Amino acid sequence: MGRSAERPPLPRFVSLRSAEVNVRTGPGTRYPVAAIYNRRDLPVEVTAEYENWRKIRDVEGAEGWAHMSLLSGRRTAIIQGEVRTLYNRPAADAVPLLRAEPGVVGRLMACERNWCEMDIANTRAWIRRDEIWGVYPDEDFH
Repeated sequence: MGRSAERPPLPRFVSLRSAEVNVRTGPGTRYPVAAIYNRRDLPVEVTAEYENWRKIRDVEGAEGWAHMSLLSGRRTAIIQGEVRTLYNRPAADAVPLLRAEPGVVGRLMACERNWCEMDIANTRAWIRRDEIWGVYPDEDFH
């Protein structure tokens, strides 16, 4: 099996492993720090790779390079737009379980069709896919 077959696809979503992540202007410590993220589990999109460095993009479109050790394969998503309702099952007529403000981050548990199941503050609930950032429109997983 070749090395290219072992690599995860690009682009892909990951999350920040650490509570403090330095993002640099280029792939190496010789490049200046462009931003510091202080939010563990924040979802980011990996758009390029160079050795042990990953070019990432955040929900606002800001880009920079982070060392791969600062990133996790744990899938998370961030609530977008306005206050959103999460439900007990993936249907608009389901029972509302909680409401989450924009910027709230939760762990992605599953996505199917137009819905994703998230764990927010130890509550598992379903939200419409188009109300979060951190998953692709056609990406389903369990």
